[in-house]
Amino acid sequence: MTKSELRENRMPGAILLNMLIAAVSLFVNGFGLYLTIRANIGAAPWDVLNLGIAKTFGILYGTASISVSLTILLIDILMKEPVGIAMFIDAIVVGKAVDFFNWLDPIPPCKSLLTGIPLMIAGLFVLAYTQYTYMIASLGCGPRDTLMVGVAKRVKRIPIGVVSIAILSTATLVGWLLGGPVGIGTLICAFGAGPIMQLAFHTVHFDATTIHHQRLRDSFKVFFRKQ
Repeated sequence: MTKSELRENRMPGAILLNMLIAAVSLFVNGFGLYLTIRANIGAAPWDVLNLGIAKTFGILYGTASISVSLTILLIDILMKEPVGIAMFIDAIVVGKAVDFFNWLDPIPPCKSLLTGIPLMIAGLFVLAYTQYTYMIASLGCGPRDTLMVGVAKRVKRIPIGVVSIAILSTATLVGWLLGGPVGIGTLICAFGAGPIMQLAFHTVHFDATTIHHQRLRDSFKVFFRKQ
């Protein structure tokens, strides 16, 4: 199998290997999310929503996360945005990885900003690097990113940055009303995640715009085409 076949998912074996890469990346990504939550200084916007739902309905974080992710994925499909295999892996693995680390409980919740802020930043770096390894699988962006792009296409007069802020603000507000934790960590995630991801991508010389993500239907064509 050549690098080109692996990168472009031309063979069933390449797709399976990239599914494994995506799954492992997203599991470690879940550890990054776990760190940002254990920082205990306010969660990232989408996690404010997930934690608020979990608190309101008495369910695990992962169950709430999967429910939100699958709902967003359904919206992506209804908007006819490109959907890939890894998006379904994303919807399930990340939330349950957080549940696993919550069960394992390797890191106690921070009790001050002095320890919470460094842990939050460490978690954001884990998220950034695992986003890179997830994206190189070329099997689809995350459901939330796809939602942002899909909405931006339909409100062309509004810059995509404003669309992103509107979506994140809505998730944060609803999550806060449901009892999700909002604090300085929420602001750090909202305004720091992007620059940290850009820095991480720079260190590995990665340009996300060069990735051509394979759609779900094209993956099926590879699996079921006549040899």
